[in-house]
Amino acid sequence: MVQAKVNDKVKVHYTGYLTDGNIFDSSLDREPMEVTIGERMVIPAFENGIVGMAAGDTKTIRISADDAYGPYREDLVGTIARSQLPADIEPQVGMVLQAHGPDGGVTLVTVKELRNDDVILDANHPLAGQDLVFEIKLVEIA
Repeated sequence: MVQAKVNDKVKVHYTGYLTDGNIFDSSLDREPMEVTIGERMVIPAFENGIVGMAAGDTKTIRISADDAYGPYREDLVGTIARSQLPADIEPQVGMVLQAHGPDGGVTLVTVKELRNDDVILDANHPLAGQDLVFEIKLVEIA
């Protein structure tokens, strides 16, 4: 029986849960996700969970926040004046915007709160600070 190892291209179906049981993502209603183990296309702990599985195997893995998207960092939350937003954007709580850094890089930020003249933006990944649980089924090793 062939088992998945580093550098193998695999196809997996997965369902991701928060520890309270709420589903945050699933591939079950679409094509399986294709990953090359070791290329860090997904969370390394997710890739490591696939290693040793054979096609048809299922497994549940738990990934701590530190090994997933890291801890929630208050220093990634900031306030800007509404006037700094483009005129054609009417911010809404939960809206995801692109912020351009001084180095030209783009960071996704989420509108966390609206105040009279200010907008509170959060650059944390939406799953930062969360422990994650994945149910994985290895569909194919290519």
